[in-house]
Amino acid sequence: MKLPAFICVALWAVLLSLVIVSCAPAPNLPIQLASFSENDVSVSIALEQSPAGNYLFSATFTPPDGYHLYSKDIPIRGINGIGRPTLLELTTESQIKALGSLAESIPSERFYFEHNEFQVYPLGPVTLSLPIELPPGRGWVNDELKLTFMACSSNLCKPPVVGKIVAIRVPGTELFDTK
Repeated sequence: MKLPAFICVALWAVLLSLVIVSCAPAPNLPIQLASFSENDVSVSIALEQSPAGNYLFSATFTPPDGYHLYSKDIPIRGINGIGRPTLLELTTESQIKALGSLAESIPSERFYFEHNEFQVYPLGPVTLSLPIELPPGRGWVNDELKLTFMACSSNLCKPPVVGKIVAIRVPGTELFDTK
């Protein structure tokens, strides 16, 4: 029984793509996933690997000179409506799983404003890291992250960014298998 030529070509293309995918080298880490600026804060998001071999998302938030960012630990609505936390979160529909809590590159400090105590990061950039489990598979997966931040100086605040959805594309775990 002879197969029509277009079916043979289609089968050949599928087999060839499977061979190409299976022979593709593992992606090199870190992988830049996204970057943007909003309200004068530059944000850069990457997929990295810890020294222990675990995967993590890292987001570096860089406010303008003379501005600080608020700690990841303040309430989402701020303190008495002032400030917003600096956050890197997975969305509820994410195919990625968090394996731990959000870590900060520098500790926050106490700051007093209008009779309120805040936890803020020192002036300059801060990087937040979230340990994750990548989705299964040998392909790349479209996903999203949710970011929140607000930059303030000693006398002026930029508008807050709350729950900004950022599209990313991540490799499946099996792309890193070297077996």
